[in-house]
This record gives sequence, structure tokens and C-alpha cells, in this order.
Amino acid sequence: MSYTVRASEQSRNKASDTETKALLYLMSFHDDSDDIFYFVVDFFNDLTGMDRFSNKLWDVQSKGVKNASPKVVGKELVTLYKNYCSDIEFYQYILFLGGVSDSVRVNTSQDVFNITNIQTKALEKIKQGLKEECIAKTYFDETLISECNIEDFLGKVLFVIDNKTRCEYVKAIIKIHPQIVPNDEVLDGIFNEIRAKQSSKKDMYALEGITIQTTDQSLNYFRHLTNGEIKLFVLGRIINRNPFEQGCPQPFIPIYNQFPPERRKDAFADCQIALSRALFNNNCAESFWKLFSNIYHTIVANPNCDVEKIYHQLDKRTMFECPNFDVLSLKYFIATIMEGIGL
Repeated sequence: MSYTVRASEQSRNKASDTETKALLYLMSFHDDSDDIFYFVVDFFNDLTGMDRFSNKLWDVQSKGVKNASPKVVGKELVTLYKNYCSDIEFYQYILFLGGVSDSVRVNTSQDVFNITNIQTKALEKIKQGLKEECIAKTYFDETLISECNIEDFLGKVLFVIDNKTRCEYVKAIIKIHPQIVPNDEVLDGIFNEIRAKQSSKKDMYALEGITIQTTDQSLNYFRHLTNGEIKLFVLGRIINRNPFEQGCPQPFIPIYNQFPPERRKDAFADCQIALSRALFNNNCAESFWKLFSNIYHTIVANPNCDVEKIYHQLDKRTMFECPNFDVLSLKYFIATIMEGIGL
């Protein structure tokens, strides 16, 4: 197996809102969101989701046009079709669109659908647009542009219509009590930060002509973000600090000073590792944000309490739902939130 990066996957343009929405769709709204760990930018396509060990790939082409005709939809499928014809077996092909004309869907209320929800005449136009775009591309072997191949490919495509605001995509990451969700200005800022991170991957050195033998080798070029990185952006904006880069939070110092001197460095590192595991544990994402909400509200309701007193007021069941934390690491997390919100 081999895969060669072609110009069609590369763009020197900044990531668009639609590309970032596509990333956040994969992260929070797709049926397989919990399985997607890596978001590979401008390597196989605009975006490709990948599981932790590169065994499954979700290939995404994103286009912001709001009223795409059937023929335009077909043209936009060309890179997905190229990947379908490659040696790599992609788990799913996704076309993420800003919108389509009324002539495309049978049921216009369905925003996530396959070809069974595409009108017969529209499907023929989609095929026509795809064929024309394939012929226009210099890298296509015309023997691959067959009716049989196109029929099979279209049966594997998931069409997704963007139906959410920037803020709604970010809110979906924060699985916590509505009272904790930041205002729209902060949510918009988080969206922009994620988009900037995505753009930074586009700005890396060109990969045109590079050939990989296995899908995991695409990660060697670091054109990817991880699920955990994005969660960290969000957490950092909410508590106004990066919990892994700004040293020991002031409210934690009384506890830290009680550690034996020879254990302080390792114990502090253990606290950060536990927080990292809790934050990046997809299986406990909802429990993590539920615990965050419990800590936040307890601190706000008791502004004069120290870390020790806040710890003993937390809901015990909520604490046990986050298996990555222990006593010290949870107290470290409490202190980090306390310092971040200025209490």
C-alpha cells in the first residue's frame, strides 16, 4: 500500500469557518466521535479523522457554499473519490457542506444523510459533476472513472449540512451545566483559537509528492491536532490559565509545602499527569465536565474556603465517576480552577 500527497489536498489558505466546523462536527456530533483521536489537516483531504492507532480513517471534504446545486455537490466530491480509488481503505467519506439547493434532498429536514435521501434527478447531476471534475484533474487514471466505481463510492458517502453556529459547535465540547458555559464572546474566541491552530498546520512546509506506505506515517509530519489538545484550549480559556504550563497554583502551595522536599517534584508531576488523563479520557468526558461544574460552583458559593474545605464539600458520587483523579490530583485541579477564576 502507498499514498502520495497531491496538490488537491494542499492549500496555503487559512482554515475557513467551515473547515473548523467540520472538525468540531467530527469531534462532538458524529456517531463515531468517541473513537476519533487525531484530526489530520490537509494531508489526505481538508480534514481526516483518525482513531488512536490509525486503524480507522474518516475522510472529510468541507465546502462553505450555502446553496450548492447537485452538479456542484458532485464536483466537490472529487477528492473523496480520489481517496476512494487509492490504496488506502477509508472507514467513511464525509462531504460537509454549508447548504444545498432544494432540488438535492428528498426530505429537506435531514441534515445528515446518504444517497437514499437524494432525489433521482439530483443524483444523476451529482454523478455528472463528479465525472467532469475527475476528468479535469490531471492525476486521475480515467479507467477509474467508471459507472460501477462511482455508484459504489456514492453509496459510502455521508452528506452533512452545517446547521449550527460557531458557538454551538464549541458548546458541544463543554459537557457541563449550562450555568458554566461561557458567554458567546468567549465561545467565539475559543472557536477562533481552534481555527488558528488548524491554520497553523496548513502553514507548515509543503508535502506535495510525499509518499507514505501506511496511514500512521502521516502523523510523522505533525499536520494534526488531537482531541485532547482541543479540550485543553477550551479548559484553558474557561479557567484563564493553562494548567500544565504556569507552575504550581497559589492555592495549592500550602499542600505542596507539606510534601517531603525530595517528593515535591514527582508528586506535582503526578498531579498534572492525572489531570491530563482525566481531561483526555474520552470515555469519561461527560463526567469530567460534570466534576468541573461541581468544583466551580462550590468555589463560587464558598469564596473564603481553601482547597481542603472545597474538596470535602464536593459531591462524592461525581468524584468517583472520574477514575483518573486521586485525592492529591483532585486538590490540584481545585486549586487550578480557584486561581483561574480569581478566588
